[in-house]
Amino acid sequence: MDTEESKQVTKRKASFAATLKAVFWSFLGIRKKSDYEKDAAQLNPIHVIIAGVIGALIFITTLIVIVKSIVAK
Repeated sequence: MDTEESKQVTKRKASFAATLKAVFWSFLGIRKKSDYEKDAAQLNPIHVIIAGVIGALIFITTLIVIVKSIVAK
């Protein structure tokens, strides 16, 4: 592994909570370019995928609950 590549891998030190926060803001579409660039450099791609799946499941579950409550009335 090249030293530059190893430096990039070690820079990805953001916590899972930071990843969840970044994914949440991405779902809303509200993000500064500087924050996006910072996140792109620090977030672990595996964490981003997991957080995205969790966010999508929460979104779908929320929609199902809303639709069921409206239809039940």
